[in-house]
Amino acid sequence: MRTFKYIQTCFLFIAIFSACSTAFAETTETKDATTHHAQNSLDWPGVYLGFLPCDDCKGVKTTLALNKNNSYLLITQYVGKSEREIVEKGRFTEGNNSNTLVLTPRDNSTTRQYLVGENTLIQLDNTGNRISGKLAERYILRRTDVTKSSSSHPSH
Repeated sequence: MRTFKYIQTCFLFIAIFSACSTAFAETTETKDATTHHAQNSLDWPGVYLGFLPCDDCKGVKTTLALNKNNSYLLITQYVGKSEREIVEKGRFTEGNNSNTLVLTPRDNSTTRQYLVGENTLIQLDNTGNRISGKLAERYILRRTDVTKSSSSHPSH
C-alpha cells in the first residue's frame, strides 16, 4: 500500500510540474557555446528519484524536481519512521565546481550539493565532496522523466 501511495504521489508530482509550461520550457539563449558547466553541458532539468541511507530509519525516499528557471521541489519521506512527506521548495545555483549544483531552500536553511552526471545527481557531503564508504552508491538520484530536447541530433 505504501508503494502505491509513493507511486501515486510521484505521478501527481510529475503531473503538476509538467502542467507548468514555464517550469520545463526550453531556452535557446547561451552565453558562450564553449563554456561547459552543470547547467549547459548536460540535460539536467527533470525529476530525480532515490532511496538514500538513513541512520535511524530504513531509508529516505527522495523525489527532486529541477526546473529550467532554477527553482526546485524536494519531497522526502523517512521510511520506517514516518509516513509524513516533507516538502521543500527553493532555488539552485552552480556550485564552486562547474559540475555541481547547490540547492538553497526558501528559508535559507541548510544547503544541499549535488554532482551532476548524465541522468543522475549524486548527493555530496556538507563540504562538497563525494560521500565514500559502502553506502556511497546509495546517494545517487536517478532521473525518471524522459524529455526530448528540441535540438536533438539526427542519426545518419
